[in-house]
Amino acid sequence: MKTRTRLSAAASLLALAAALAWWPPLHQRVFGPPAPAARIVLSGNIEAHESVLSFANVQGTITELPFDEGHTVAAGELLARIDDRVYRHQLAIDQAAADVATLQLAVARGNLLAQRATLATDRADLAQKRGDQRRALGQLAAGSLSRQAADQATTAATEAASLLARDAAFVRVATDNVALAAAGVDAARQKVALDRLNLGYTALRAPVAGVLAVREAELGEVAGPGAAIVTLDDLDHVWVRAYLNEPDLGHVRLGQSATVRADGTPGRRWHGRVAFISPQAEFTPKTVETRAERVTLVYRVRIDVDNPQHALLPGMPVEVSLARLPAPR
Repeated sequence: MKTRTRLSAAASLLALAAALAWWPPLHQRVFGPPAPAARIVLSGNIEAHESVLSFANVQGTITELPFDEGHTVAAGELLARIDDRVYRHQLAIDQAAADVATLQLAVARGNLLAQRATLATDRADLAQKRGDQRRALGQLAAGSLSRQAADQATTAATEAASLLARDAAFVRVATDNVALAAAGVDAARQKVALDRLNLGYTALRAPVAGVLAVREAELGEVAGPGAAIVTLDDLDHVWVRAYLNEPDLGHVRLGQSATVRADGTPGRRWHGRVAFISPQAEFTPKTVETRAERVTLVYRVRIDVDNPQHALLPGMPVEVSLARLPAPR
């Protein structure tokens, strides 16, 4: 009898243990909720800044496309080039016009110098003629000079004053011509600078180091302003897109440090920072297998990651580990 009782009690305990293990709510009612993990682990994928690059302000036939998709390029490296012969000829024409404008400015300045020299001579001549006039009028008053001679001296002084006024006007005109020629030189030089800028636009270069994600053009195609040529992923600025469960939302902070591990390199770790937590909840992305998980509310987070060696590539699956911080009170 005692043996049968003992077996019955043991069977009851085993059944209770199985029920507790099979039905977590019952386990929690009996023993309380389990202690939360010290760290929050998220799964996500690497993303990067994407730059869709095109030619600016120029149009022509593509003559160079040195790289295929997936190639890693350095900042400043040539990605594409169009036929630049038209732009080189335009630069040569405008450079010649700038040279002519510079010569015209030199001529205008020389003419101004000549006009100023003439004006100086006119001033000296007027001073002499007015002196002769004063002496003639004095001699006329003393009776030692005829009226005709005195009148001739007065006429000569008047003519000298008129000549001075005319040449002063010529100096003003020459000064304006110099200013006009100088403006012409500046305009010509600005046109040459614009031509050089447009000529530089015929070569499309990588603004940053990265990976050529998409090549949307081929050799021989006509490329114009705004037409996409390549898409470049900036590997210096990558981040992890992941989703945080609603119960964990209060345990993560902006700026919090994170550890990132890639599936393909289990021995390496990267340092990251929580840069964004979405203020709005959303359903778990549809890539989750079960409907029970899909209907769970989550919050999108972004973790910026240091990637100095460009080991993390866009699309790479990674795991993010965050310390579980105390919930705010």
